[in-house]
Amino acid sequence: MPLQIIRRDITKMQVDAIVNTTNEEMVGYSGVDLAIHKGAGPELDFECAKIAPLGLGSAKITKGYNLPAKYIIHTSGPVWRGGLVGESIILRSCYIESLKLALQYNCESVAFPLISSGAYGYPKAQVLKFAIQVITEFLYEHEMTVYICVIDRDSYEFSRELYSQICEAIEEREIFFEGLCMESIPEAPTVMKRAVPSPIKKRSSEDSVFAKKMLREDCVDTAPCKAQTSSVAGKSLHEYMKAMDKSFAYKLFDLIDERGMTDVECYKKANVDKKTFSKIKCNPDTYKPSKQTAVAFAIALKLDLEETQDLLASAGLTLSRSFVFDKIIRFFIQNENYDIFEINEALFEFDQVLLGC
Repeated sequence: MPLQIIRRDITKMQVDAIVNTTNEEMVGYSGVDLAIHKGAGPELDFECAKIAPLGLGSAKITKGYNLPAKYIIHTSGPVWRGGLVGESIILRSCYIESLKLALQYNCESVAFPLISSGAYGYPKAQVLKFAIQVITEFLYEHEMTVYICVIDRDSYEFSRELYSQICEAIEEREIFFEGLCMESIPEAPTVMKRAVPSPIKKRSSEDSVFAKKMLREDCVDTAPCKAQTSSVAGKSLHEYMKAMDKSFAYKLFDLIDERGMTDVECYKKANVDKKTFSKIKCNPDTYKPSKQTAVAFAIALKLDLEETQDLLASAGLTLSRSFVFDKIIRFFIQNENYDIFEINEALFEFDQVLLGC
């Protein structure tokens, strides 16, 4: 997965380079900067003293010393002054110059913090969205794995409105199933780790229009198909097995051609790395994707729910009604929102695996 949002201490990352957000003097004074200097040891202080000062928005590189990372890329971010003095321009430069330096030193993987979001006061939610946008643009042109490290849930603010809409979709469907489909639908286990912010209340069928709509779209007729049953009658297993549907890879290639996309454009939009796509191309008859990879391609291709289910079925997968991951994906597809990084933010918020590979 070329871009990943993870909840991890950046000083523990085993990558080619980590990015340190520091001051112009390159002195570890607080937050991530202090933690990196402590973890790397005194030799980092000596090297920083030799190459300081660091211009605002620029980047310089040092060894990683005692840290798992081979290199440390140091960048000096802007102090937040309400967004009125070009802070976003400086912040963009921090990310771009750091990425360029990582590329120059042949780094295949690099981890970023939320630059300037600590003592410098840049709003964390804005930094996260900005970082995703800038890094994504860079990755369209270059092959690299990039991590955005978020220490804890309070380090950024996921859209409250979108979070509430997703929670409502999950709640409404569960309530509707419970009230109207108890006899026909077995109780579904939940894997959601985060508690819904408000208590669930019973609602009348008149108040569950959205739930009914989602139920109609989601429910699949499980009755045996008479046409399929009759087509099997009288055939041997070997005869029946000759009529195989296309594999996932061939369906994917057909969809890419239908959408008028290039292979590179598709796997970049799916947040899938070049190695994975090469495996698909080299092993089209045997390659079986993970669910998050298959869904990522569906999002990149902007498939509707039926088309997505068809692509997933070719890999022996489906979007069910029983898991939070599946419900979140359905929510975005049904709302025709195919921004994979916004989807990944939502999945991250609900402690689900992210899209891509």
